[in-house]
Amino acid sequence: MADLIEQAKQNIDSLITAAMPELRDGSGIVENTKSAQNGDFAANHALAGAKVLHSAPRRLAEDILAKTDLAGSYFSDAKVAGPGFLNFQLSNRWYEAVLTAIRDEGADYGRTERNGKRVMVEFVSANPTGPMTIGNARGGVLGDTMAAVLDRAGWDVWREFYVNDAGHQVELFGQSVEARYLQLIRGEDAVEFPENGYHGDDIRELAKEIYDVDGEKYLDMPSDERCQAFVSYGIPRNIERMRRDLERYRIHFNQWFLETDLHESGYVAQTVQLLTDAGYTYEKEGQLWLRNTDFGADKDECMRRADGTWTYYAVDIAYHRNKFVERGFDRVIDVWGADHHGHAIRFGATMTCPVLGLQGRQLEFLIMQMVRLVRGGEVVKVSKRTGKALTLSDLLDEIGCDPCRFFFNAKPDTHLEFDLDLAVRQDSENPVYYVQYAHARIRSLLAALAADGLTVSEKPDASLLATEQERDLMMALAQYPGEIKAAAAALDPSRINRYCTDLAARFHKFYSACRIRGEEKAVAEARLALAAATGTVLENALAILGVTAPETM
Repeated sequence: MADLIEQAKQNIDSLITAAMPELRDGSGIVENTKSAQNGDFAANHALAGAKVLHSAPRRLAEDILAKTDLAGSYFSDAKVAGPGFLNFQLSNRWYEAVLTAIRDEGADYGRTERNGKRVMVEFVSANPTGPMTIGNARGGVLGDTMAAVLDRAGWDVWREFYVNDAGHQVELFGQSVEARYLQLIRGEDAVEFPENGYHGDDIRELAKEIYDVDGEKYLDMPSDERCQAFVSYGIPRNIERMRRDLERYRIHFNQWFLETDLHESGYVAQTVQLLTDAGYTYEKEGQLWLRNTDFGADKDECMRRADGTWTYYAVDIAYHRNKFVERGFDRVIDVWGADHHGHAIRFGATMTCPVLGLQGRQLEFLIMQMVRLVRGGEVVKVSKRTGKALTLSDLLDEIGCDPCRFFFNAKPDTHLEFDLDLAVRQDSENPVYYVQYAHARIRSLLAALAADGLTVSEKPDASLLATEQERDLMMALAQYPGEIKAAAAALDPSRINRYCTDLAARFHKFYSACRIRGEEKAVAEARLALAAATGTVLENALAILGVTAPETM
């Protein structure tokens, strides 16, 4: 797909090396200039090659320029600047190519050709022991947007939710439901609640639901059987609620992978045996430990407890081996909270163990910082509607999906202060409203002018789009494919937020400075084509964010 910025840079490199073949070593770099006064692109080939060619950089740049033929290129002019830079000015041909590419490619504008490789993005993966939290809400958006970015950057993307439906937390969940169930029958004072149990109202509601359906059916059952029955009833119920909340949040997973499948298939035991057979484990006080320091970690890790149960670390190794070895993903990205930073470093070291078979595969972590909700300058921890701990569902009820997705996709490596008042404001201070309004304004403009008989030109004359605002807007449109590539490379989906806000700002400036209605027909058609192209790119970018692009507001 078209990336006109990259094509322009390649065009400059070809022009320079055609003029001076000695510079074909690839050391020259072409970059966007910081000021239009210096042209649109600057090349440092003369500076990079001066020593090899035994020439002063500026003299070499002048020699290159004298031999450069711009005919048929994307450029109308080139000059020597500073100590030896070559600055190039884009021609109308390039600007027309930008608008044509957007018109022709439509929803595919910004996509990169498929690279034939598979990537899994594993995100949210919350314990199914309660409702979705605000931390889950941020991780959900960052993971889903990261997956959308990678899809457009050419990867075959798989979205996965890892369900921790085994282990200590699930046992504690069953014990918590059991205690609330028995309290309903015997009274709260008669039944002790487990230490570190789940105190949420959702546990009370689940126990009441079980009691309403089955009465005292479980009263005389052994505790282990009773807890297991409550887990078997409650965990699938909670998973389904998570699924509904996430689908309402516009997040859809390719697979909900159950931890119990790893245990029941024997895959955890098999993976640990591989490590043991290779000499990477040792016994200590009845526990089995991984020699993680052998792989550069700062400490060893317990794999099997003294009671014979596997630790979460052993299960994690098995799960990631399953991702790469059994399911053949070339790349895996885990979206984790800030509290997992140290674990990510140690786990990354573990995955270099040669017997795990991950050689040539790529494991990466997108670590997100904490989020704080604020309303009226005060920190918010409870729902106004329920008076209980604020959940994802509560937040969607209060401010809607679009603001949630846009705001939570802020730069992942920074703490996020989410202003709930700002999220519902309908003015330019609210970034999601500001971007959506730009799209709605474009669609309304196109509809109104179509009613007047003015339509988008199939081949707009870029020479008529010569104001600073018009050229600035077209340059921003051309930058969109590069922004997707940069977001994918940096694992930073928030770049798309910033791009949307910047593009909307440039459109609003263009709209204020450049009239359409009442202008000479060719000028009006060209400007309308520019507006239509902007609408297409805004819609494409908002789709990556999972945010709607309204036709009217």
